[in-house]
Amino acid sequence: MTEQKTINQRSDTEELLSRMKEQYSKLSKGQKRLAEYVCQNYDKAVFLTASKLGEIVGVSESTVVRFAIQLGYKGYPSFQKALEEVVRNKLSSIQRMEVTHGRISQPQILESVLQSDIEKIKTTLAEVDPHVFYEAVDTILNAKHIYIIGIRSCAPLAMFLNFYMHLICDHVTLINTTGSTEIFEQLIRIGEEDVMIGISFPRYSVRTLKALEFASSRKAKVITLTDSVHSPMTLYSSCNLIAKSNMVSIVDSLVAPLSVINALVVALCMKRQNEVISTLETLEDIWGEYQVYSGDELNRVNDIFSTKLTEEKGKKYE
Repeated sequence: MTEQKTINQRSDTEELLSRMKEQYSKLSKGQKRLAEYVCQNYDKAVFLTASKLGEIVGVSESTVVRFAIQLGYKGYPSFQKALEEVVRNKLSSIQRMEVTHGRISQPQILESVLQSDIEKIKTTLAEVDPHVFYEAVDTILNAKHIYIIGIRSCAPLAMFLNFYMHLICDHVTLINTTGSTEIFEQLIRIGEEDVMIGISFPRYSVRTLKALEFASSRKAKVITLTDSVHSPMTLYSSCNLIAKSNMVSIVDSLVAPLSVINALVVALCMKRQNEVISTLETLEDIWGEYQVYSGDELNRVNDIFSTKLTEEKGKKYE
């Protein structure tokens, strides 16, 4: 079953390129030029309109549309969406920088990046499945042990989730990902009463995928936070939280995934409100005693200053 799912996932990722190879002999001369251009320049073609792509290759816009239909797509928008899936997994960091440099001018950087992040959150809100979200909440609350993994640019997301999960649940482990073998050593006791939360976005981490595969093989429940139902992360999970990330940028835009994590933490807190309040009350006492926050330190300084001032006044009137 797993092997078949892997094959299906691979075909989803490479579907467009496979279709072009299979249909190449049946294409017209103009369509063959289109296929060759797209194969060699998919990172540029994904941003072109049908008319612009036709202009570059030297064919009409209608030829581009017929090319998309010949490949089995409803039209050019469907073809372009399929091309996005290919690009999402194939762009290198250098290519991302080149594309970003070509699309955004220096004075527009702040506005463009923030506006893009806003759109990602809006899209995530419109497409997220509330039933899956609350299934994830219940799965976490019923788990005996919770494991969290996120690698490279996703590591801060995993650390953020881990920080708040420790305030809500017992037995939470953030997987140390410095080496692939160490991951399995940390997961050696995972079982069917446990849950693994995996976080990964393009370009997907192989180590994260292997960790999810291992957890699934041990019959642990798997929750993923990723960008698409076509993500390879969904191979090992039946509970997939989908959040949109930026497809082409030197910096991965993970604003929408962080918002989903925030919502997850809030939902968990609401479910365990009494326990969380008790934990926070205890922590507030500890934080105050050990001056964890700057306010505590200032209060402590004021207390010391007031005490010294009182002592000095007492000496003055002795």
